[in-house]
Amino acid sequence: MKAPDTDRFYAEVYDVVRQIPPGRVLSYGRIAELIGWPNHSRLVGRAMHDAPLALGLPCHRVVNSAGRTVPGWHQQAILLMSEGVRIKANGCVDMKAHEWPAVR
Repeated sequence: MKAPDTDRFYAEVYDVVRQIPPGRVLSYGRIAELIGWPNHSRLVGRAMHDAPLALGLPCHRVVNSAGRTVPGWHQQAILLMSEGVRIKANGCVDMKAHEWPAVR
């Protein structure tokens, strides 16, 4: 499979992230699947890292498949908890309770 066009890929990632409702999360891998690039979760991570603040995306609602938040971004867990997301004792989001079952 060839590599995706980065600009289009990023735009599709941002479109999905915009749709994640408060109190819900999606993983990088699930976003990659939803936009048709299931083996590109790392590129989703890069897109999130590069997301312009001006877009106002709810980037805090994107976690890894185990529910881990971004290392060093302590505000992410605070933002998620303010929306009612449960953080387990191990510091991970309760994915069973909060993963958004988006359908595209």
